[in-house]
Amino acid sequence: MKLINMLAAASAGFCVLISSAAFADTIKVTDVAGREVEVDVPVKHVILGEGRQIYFIGALDKDEPFKRVVGWRDDLAKADPESHAAYLAKYPDIAKLPTFGGMKEGTFDIEQAVVLKPDVMLMNIDAKTATEEAGYIEKLEKVGIPLVYVDFREKPMENTEPSMRIIGKLFGKEEKAEEFIQFRADSIAKVTDTLAKADPKKPLVFVERAGGYSEDCCMSFGNENFGRMVEFAGGVNMAKDIIPGTFGTVNPEQVIASNPDQIIITGGNWEGYVPGGAWVGVGYGADEKEAQLKLEALTKRPAFTGVKAVKDSNVHAIWHQFYNNPYQFVAIQQMAKWLHPDLFKDLDPEATFKELHERFLPLPYKSGYFVSLNVSQ
Repeated sequence: MKLINMLAAASAGFCVLISSAAFADTIKVTDVAGREVEVDVPVKHVILGEGRQIYFIGALDKDEPFKRVVGWRDDLAKADPESHAAYLAKYPDIAKLPTFGGMKEGTFDIEQAVVLKPDVMLMNIDAKTATEEAGYIEKLEKVGIPLVYVDFREKPMENTEPSMRIIGKLFGKEEKAEEFIQFRADSIAKVTDTLAKADPKKPLVFVERAGGYSEDCCMSFGNENFGRMVEFAGGVNMAKDIIPGTFGTVNPEQVIASNPDQIIITGGNWEGYVPGGAWVGVGYGADEKEAQLKLEALTKRPAFTGVKAVKDSNVHAIWHQFYNNPYQFVAIQQMAKWLHPDLFKDLDPEATFKELHERFLPLPYKSGYFVSLNVSQ
């Protein structure tokens, strides 16, 4: 009887191995850096190179957004404390997730990663140079951990769709990824189709990146990220010919001389980085009245002296993290409504964002992502 039981157990174990093999498949994916990477899919254990990657992870694993996550970078709590608190309240076990330092800071721990036995590590493309210089890719390859680059920050208007398809393929959620991509495309088309038909005059727009985060002015965007989103929304990005890359700085004199028609400032609750800072705390469930007061205070800086946008109260604040996730279409809709209020009076970005949450995201929607000094908007 003992021998029979042993044979039965061995047979069961063999069946489990066969079953696992049947459901596992080694594929090659081409990441946004053009690297061909072999990964066993669907992946079950993932290390997130940035905590804010939960923005797109959640869009594919709505019911259990952390079921594959075995470790993540420790940035979400400081960069987006309201969302982090909401996730923590709904999924308290994430408090036990191992956290990592960043590769760009040189604090990523390879040995810690090995212990977690991930099937893949997801890394943002902006960390590529630091990752290569530190030899992390080779070190991870030696211990059997493939690294895949995605991008929602450097060239989001170009790389969001391929990045979502990569994640969909890794997770075995291709259909869900395509559903999200279609929703995104349709939402953008509501703006771009209307603009193409109406062909309105395009206002000059200055986008200040993280206004009030420091005393310096003024960080902005070149012809990508929010700079490119402004163009999609029917505006002319003031800094596109000043800043050669995605991110850069313009001086206050350039803002005054350009005399923009509209000013859009990105903001968030950065108490964890700059306690008591002048930043505009828009975001998940933010206090919009407080955010509006802080936005108004930023218009008193020398860079905005006598500027048309300030005179006309066409100064707005928008959630900074739209620059780092696949929800840019919501930002495009909101900016289009600010830049062309008559043309988009029936467009409802809040409704679009709410639908995104209901269809794809784990958290319930809360307003607070946009404020404006133009009370008519």
